[in-house]
Amino acid sequence: MPQPEQTIYAMVGGDSTFQKLVDIFYARVVADDKLREMFPDDIEPGKHWQFLFLTQYFGGPHRYADERGHPRLRMRHQPFLIDTDARDRWLQYMLAAIDEVGIREPARGVMREYFERAAAFMVNAESSAENIMQWRGEHE
Repeated sequence: MPQPEQTIYAMVGGDSTFQKLVDIFYARVVADDKLREMFPDDIEPGKHWQFLFLTQYFGGPHRYADERGHPRLRMRHQPFLIDTDARDRWLQYMLAAIDEVGIREPARGVMREYFERAAAFMVNAESSAENIMQWRGEHE
């Protein structure tokens, strides 16, 4: 009888690995002046939601859905100006966190691919100063 596929969540070590990933990622965000301004002063709630989302997305417990419902990622990120520079910074920090945590293949590749797609999906503003000012005017 074939064995069921192991989830990425289980493959990488479950909650403890994802908690390290979130902690390392957020430490990089906090140190980046441009990204830091997108987050509230208290980053702990954001860390909590990201942890729950990532563990669920990669095959762990459905705690995010139980606590918050559908992820609606694009809608939840719409109030923030996310241009290609912000996307690139976010992605750089997340991919670096994957490497720092020591996530190995094949999970590493699957996770990197997801984050590359997700980061691109969140872009909601052109990078030119004129377009950014227009976006801010529409969202303030």
